[in-house]
Formats: sequence, structure tokens, C-alpha cells
Amino acid sequence: MTIQRLQGYIFCVSKEYIPISLKNIKTTSLKKRKSKVRIDELGSPFKSGEFKDFLKSLPDALAVKNLRQIVDAVIRAIDTELCKGTFGMAEETGKGLSQAINQGVKDGRGIGKAVGDYILDNDFPHKKVSILAAASRLNIPATVHVALGTDIIHMHPEAEGALIGEGSLRDFRLFASVVSELKHGVYINLGSAVIMPEVFLKALTVARNLGHDVKNFTTVNMDFIQHYRCRENVLRRPMLSGGKSYALTGHHEIMFPLLAAAIMERLKA
Repeated sequence: MTIQRLQGYIFCVSKEYIPISLKNIKTTSLKKRKSKVRIDELGSPFKSGEFKDFLKSLPDALAVKNLRQIVDAVIRAIDTELCKGTFGMAEETGKGLSQAINQGVKDGRGIGKAVGDYILDNDFPHKKVSILAAASRLNIPATVHVALGTDIIHMHPEAEGALIGEGSLRDFRLFASVVSELKHGVYINLGSAVIMPEVFLKALTVARNLGHDVKNFTTVNMDFIQHYRCRENVLRRPMLSGGKSYALTGHHEIMFPLLAAAIMERLKA
């Protein structure tokens, strides 16, 4: 046994180690080994030609192989949906949501409340898993912030731009009202890289402009990757007057249930 001292720590070594001998290593022939790369998969320098020639010049391995498989998958999907003009054209979806929005907005509601009430009032088989229906039933504000032309229901003839815009504007004002009471609270931006970061910053500006003391709160951005608008409009700019911000990067289907479970566990303690 030997005793060794290293930076104030004492280690007891019971055996003297020597480099292992490689004399009896067994090797195999390249002819018998299955290789990951074949000669016909190698690329060649691209000189000139069409884009398809450039793609053909790339090695058929790793990310390039994935790219070609993605292209093939997109081409097949386009062939079955987009080229037929059927993508997003489900009749029940377009008519149902448009009917909910049109009637609800005419009755003075925003889109979130209008759709939530519509689901509750009709005999839909899976309405118990609807977030908007649950919010409506529990009288929790749920808002919808529309960019016209981005949703599949905007392609349906039942869509009324004036009512969609009016309902979404009502929801923005309702959202701003919720944000006005955010002091010492927490705002979570889950998965929206553009729309909600912009809406949140404008709602926060409205609340502060009207004299609400919206400071010293916490913001969290949860997404697969951290985007510019989330970083600026959720994590940095709102915190200039005080507060904390956190970025959680990962898969929503894992990260959000983990966060929810941790919160519920603490609430039971």
C-alpha cells in the first residue's frame, strides 16, 4: 500500500498500476467489418449547374441524408394535401369556430370566451379536455390573439374579418387587464416565439401607461430554442424596472408537466 498526498488530500493506493499491455489485442480485417460510410456515398465538389446538381454533389450521409428524407416527406405531404387544396379545409372546424366567434363577438365577448362558451354549450365528445372550455367554466380569462391569415379557419368563407378583429382586440384589452395585476406574480411564455412576446410587451406598456405598478414580477420563457423576441420582450425589457427572468429550454411535453408537477407537489406540502 502506498500513501499519496494531492493538494491537501491523502489517498491510499493499495496497488501499483502499470500501463496495460496491448500485445494480445485481437484485430479484424477491414474486408469483414461493416463500415458506416461507403465510397458511393461520398460527395463531389460542386462547380456549376442547377440546385439539384448541388444537392446531388453532397455526401449521402448524416445531416445530408436527413435533408433528403425531409424533402421526400414534404413532397409526399404536399402531394396529398396542399396540391389538392385540402389542407386546413375540414368543414366542421371552419364552420364551428367561425360560428362561435361570429355569434360570441356579436354578443359582446372576446374570442377566447366565445369559443369556450360555444364548446360548453354543445354536445362535443371531448370538450372536457378543452382549455378554452375549462377557462369558460371556471370563469378564468382566456384570450386569443389573432394574426389574420395565419389560422386555417381564415380560409373558410364563414370567417368574418371584422368580427375576428373586434374579438381579438377585446381579448387584448382583457389580457392587458390581467397583466396590470402582475406585480409579484409570474408570467410564463410557453412556446410562442413571435405573437405572444409582442402582445405581452404591448399589454405591459398599456398597464404601466395607465399608472398600474407592474414591477417586481417574474417572467419565464419555455421553448425548444430561445428566440430573439422572447429574449427581449419577455426576459429582458420587462425586467428593466426590477424583477427576475428565467429561460427554460426543452421539450414542452416534458418540461411543462415537470413544472406543473413540481408546483402541485409544493402546494400540497
